[in-house]
Amino acid sequence: MEEIGIVAVGGYNEMGRNMTAIVIGEDIIILDMGIRLDRVQIHEDAEIDRMHSLELIDMGAIPDDTIMRDVNGTVRAIVCTHGHLDHIGAIPKLAHRYNAPIISTPYTTALIRQQIEEEKKFKVNNPLVSVRAGDSYDITDTIRVEFISIPHSIIDSVIAVIHSPYGSIMYACDFKLDRAPTIGASPNFKVLKELGRNGILAMITETTNCGRSGKTPSETIAKEMLRDVLLGTEESHVGMIVTTFASHIARLNAILEIAEEMGRTPVFMGRSMEKYLLAAHDLGFITLPKNVEIYGHRKDVDRALKKIMTEGKEKYLPVVTGHQGEPGSILVRICNGETPFEVESGDRIIFSANIIPSPMTRANRYALETKLRMRGARIYDDVHVSGHAYREDHWELLRMVQPTHVIPAHGDLAMHSAYIEMAEDAGYVLGETVHLLRNGEILFLEP
Repeated sequence: MEEIGIVAVGGYNEMGRNMTAIVIGEDIIILDMGIRLDRVQIHEDAEIDRMHSLELIDMGAIPDDTIMRDVNGTVRAIVCTHGHLDHIGAIPKLAHRYNAPIISTPYTTALIRQQIEEEKKFKVNNPLVSVRAGDSYDITDTIRVEFISIPHSIIDSVIAVIHSPYGSIMYACDFKLDRAPTIGASPNFKVLKELGRNGILAMITETTNCGRSGKTPSETIAKEMLRDVLLGTEESHVGMIVTTFASHIARLNAILEIAEEMGRTPVFMGRSMEKYLLAAHDLGFITLPKNVEIYGHRKDVDRALKKIMTEGKEKYLPVVTGHQGEPGSILVRICNGETPFEVESGDRIIFSANIIPSPMTRANRYALETKLRMRGARIYDDVHVSGHAYREDHWELLRMVQPTHVIPAHGDLAMHSAYIEMAEDAGYVLGETVHLLRNGEILFLEP
């Protein structure tokens, strides 16, 4: 009987730089290849295109894939589950080391292509293979990857299942069990249950919000929260700025709809806003209204902000980068007086995003909010719902799929511990059927 190896390359000690390798005989399938944003003090307008991979590995910003030299076999494919940078951001730095196609959904493929085109240090020539959610792709004669549509905070996300003669490995990083998403399909429970009945050897799962009790609210809730904040006011003439994840297309689409109800022109600002929005529009995930304005370059952003000040804040709804207080982001530049836009007493700043749980981002966000308040801004924070499963969602997926083994990933030790306790409630045993891995470790499983 052939063993299957699970190599924890990155993302098992921390949030970010996700990378896992599945070893099946002489064949290796890599799952995700991401960066850790807080290690290089960057954000969605990340500029690491001129940095060397070894430098980024030393900084702990990308996975240390040098451990792959000690793994016997040939990499046959790099499979990416969605387009967040902590899952695809290291592709321009690492993918060229492997003579293998990069397999992902159409939207994720478009973002990967942009990443590769922006890279200045390395030439990445890996073929890009686009596979739709719900479809499968034959990697070898005996190994197949299946994509299952799953809601998350970016469109076109999937759970990936690697099927082999020695067992199937499910990779659920990242997901939420949203039965009423505002864009895209709800989870395919029928397929998930069928996979469970057929038998899953191991499930590798994110643990980000496993410490939070209950169930993750639907994206529909976030849309109504935003509508309430933006429309439910008697001070409809004041300046309003929304900041959210540029990659959260469902949220940006909700803002577009609400801006129309408000009678304001939506203005999206930031290189990442331009990149993610236009890719979603080009692939038909959203339709941009005729009055929308999108500005990526700094000079264009500043001209637009000057126009808003001249023509009247009440006519526009700016949507900007900077919800984590990232240096150089547009909201931080506005706050520091580095743009023509002046924050005045009573202006509303709506944070439609959570604070990413790291000391650096908490400090940056605290400094940003304090400066905004000093200028008289009214802060609306956490107008948001998470894209990650809470504890009862994890429980539901685990009971539905019933894998023989389960491996917590995508999180720190506290997050993994919360998952392990939940898995033990479901009858799993630490060290036997639920496994705690750290970066650089390999787990071998017998079918």
